[in-house]
Amino acid sequence: MRFLVRVVVNAFAIWVVTLMPVLEVSVRPFPPGGDLQLVITLLGIALIFALVNTIIGTVIKIIAFPLYILTLGLIGLIINGFLLWLTAWITHFFGWGLEVNSFWWGIVAAIVISIINWIFSIILRPQRKAAAGR
Repeated sequence: MRFLVRVVVNAFAIWVVTLMPVLEVSVRPFPPGGDLQLVITLLGIALIFALVNTIIGTVIKIIAFPLYILTLGLIGLIINGFLLWLTAWITHFFGWGLEVNSFWWGIVAAIVISIINWIFSIILRPQRKAAAGR
């Protein structure tokens, strides 16, 4: 269930990023390109992004662990931008998906997506139950 929530939140975050024209990130929906196709495309992109983040991102973060220490975690920004760019590259082959026109703006877009995910993780975090006997 958490994975599905993560995909929906990622879809929302990607949609928000596409609304910012300065970031040069856009979505090419399924044909014929109506609202329903846009939502399905965003969910598909978010699913691929979550899988890329989970599988490839974990491997890269393990390998780049010394760089995390050396750069005090700033390498994570570039890795997240790379994972977003990789998602755009993968979806390009399907004829629909994410388009990232500039790698550096892709890094900024990945930062915005991370901030939105962080906010939603705070909102959707399960509340701890009060200790018994209080």
